[in-house]
Amino acid sequence: MLESVLIANRGEIARRILRTARRLGIRTIAVYSDADARAPFVREADVALRIGPPAARDSYLNAANILTAARASGAAAIHPGYGFLSENAEFADAVAAAGLVWVGAPPAAIRAMGMKDAAKALMLREGVPVTPGYLGEIQTTQRLREAADAIGYPVLIKAVAGGGGKGMRRVDAAQDFESALASCRREAAAAFGEERVLIEKFIRAPRHIEVQIFGDLHGQVVHLFERDCSLQRRHQKVLEEAPAPGMDESTREHVCSIAVRAARAVGYVGAGTVEFIADASDGLRADRIWFMEMNTRLQVEHPVTEAITGQDLVEWQLRVADGEPLPRTQSELAIDGWAIEARLYAENPSAGFLPSTGRLAHLHLPETIRVDAGVEQGDEVTGWYDPMLAKLIVHAAGRRAAALRLAAAAASVEAWPVRTNAALLARLAADPAFLAADIDTGFIERHAARLIPGVEPSAGVLRAAAAALCRADPNDPWTTLQGFRANLPADTRVDVSVGEHAHTVELGPPIDASSLTIEPAVPVGASSVTIASVDGERVLFCRGEAWRFGPVTRARGTAAPAATDGALRSPLPGRVVSVSVRDGDTVRKGQAVLAVEAMKMEHALVAPFDGTVADLEVAVGDQVAENVTLARIVGAP
Repeated sequence: MLESVLIANRGEIARRILRTARRLGIRTIAVYSDADARAPFVREADVALRIGPPAARDSYLNAANILTAARASGAAAIHPGYGFLSENAEFADAVAAAGLVWVGAPPAAIRAMGMKDAAKALMLREGVPVTPGYLGEIQTTQRLREAADAIGYPVLIKAVAGGGGKGMRRVDAAQDFESALASCRREAAAAFGEERVLIEKFIRAPRHIEVQIFGDLHGQVVHLFERDCSLQRRHQKVLEEAPAPGMDESTREHVCSIAVRAARAVGYVGAGTVEFIADASDGLRADRIWFMEMNTRLQVEHPVTEAITGQDLVEWQLRVADGEPLPRTQSELAIDGWAIEARLYAENPSAGFLPSTGRLAHLHLPETIRVDAGVEQGDEVTGWYDPMLAKLIVHAAGRRAAALRLAAAAASVEAWPVRTNAALLARLAADPAFLAADIDTGFIERHAARLIPGVEPSAGVLRAAAAALCRADPNDPWTTLQGFRANLPADTRVDVSVGEHAHTVELGPPIDASSLTIEPAVPVGASSVTIASVDGERVLFCRGEAWRFGPVTRARGTAAPAATDGALRSPLPGRVVSVSVRDGDTVRKGQAVLAVEAMKMEHALVAPFDGTVADLEVAVGDQVAENVTLARIVGAP
């Protein structure tokens, strides 16, 4: 077994690798940027070394600094986790050249599968069906638009490098193609240093199916069955499950055998995932499933495969990298039950899913399920990295039981003042259409009205806040507000500020906060209201939502500024990556004015109404703070 391993990553995956390495008696070495100096993974490692300032390009993407840290710490191996340098063949070569063990795919396999166009060409030669599209070398805007026109809209523009939904756009009409292409190229260049793209036919009822494969240095390759990752938003996975609902044994055998064939074609070693797109308009059928790409690394969603197979995939990685044969043969692997994983993000679904940053002054995560978390209460969430806070993983005998267990777990999440998508996850896992497995990659967008919490509190939240306010008394232990349950006399009238607005609440019959519902309600099981005092603020938590409340004051009772004041404000700290206009330009409502990149995603700011651009004082490359006015649109709404 390896004596020591340096983990060239951060957050929850660094902690995940640490757990397994510690169990196996392997000395652990963490590397960190200045932004992560106080992060949990840094504290938990046996050794931790600084590798640079917060920007990923200066730290987690700085191969030279990571190799210097490996030499200084006496590391025997480097595990790249996922993201950052995990699929960088040059880094893998450099690790080997330094005399270290690379806990990842062979550089040749990374190169073969690293570019989506080349990977598809290889699969075509191997007789593997691929999605119809354009894989050509000519990358002029004109040629790409001609290809899209020939394929027929809607199409997907996809960066040939990387993954995770970066550099990917759906285009529904020819007139939108060039602006979408420009945005894809910018995002891909920023994320992967490569702006080339391919064009694919957009499948109208798509399911995202992927197969976990594993190879060793002795020529053995196995699969650990499939996962369904269809629940996505903007091509970012939100829920993942294993096995795939509706997958019969013959289709499973077909898809998994293709995945093993793909791995063998590139001499694969270690953990990898072969991804497929399925046209599920008539169920999952072998003749309607196409190869999409291969990720030559461990996936974020690997815990669901671990849950249904009983295997530790990080342990497999470490053993295989050390030259051991695969721990199990294909005949020794079987599916046991059902597992679902939800990604808990620092974002505000009610505000267009804007990332949320700040200190986690209050954080409670479920304690009855597996939680792979990168943060703890008191940690700072910055805009430098991916907004995922934790993964919630459940396992049960069947799909419905797993889904309802996940819904209850997500509903119990409490975070403040950082916003999360916990309420969305709770509603999503308990949604009747999801429980019926009526899913595809457009599910969240299609059902957004009932899945995304409203910007205003529900009647149940207002009643709970009003009841809590009545019970708060300087001479009463209720003032601490911990674990509060409301139960009040009838006919009480209360003025209460919840969120940014004042409300008058009529409290009728005595209420029990454990029976309150959030509208539009999706049943997620019993869920009591919890009230906490956080940095001097009263905060109400219910079914994944969080609301600040208190007595009505002038500040809190005043309406928020009108959304039509024309100011275009930075939604969060980030970098300006596009400015499409100049001062004095005339713009139409909805027209892109500029774009800010943060947490590895690009956020477009558009004109709220027809008007003229004024006060534009930023340029591409400028760093901007949250809520700063970057430009203004003047003119009558």
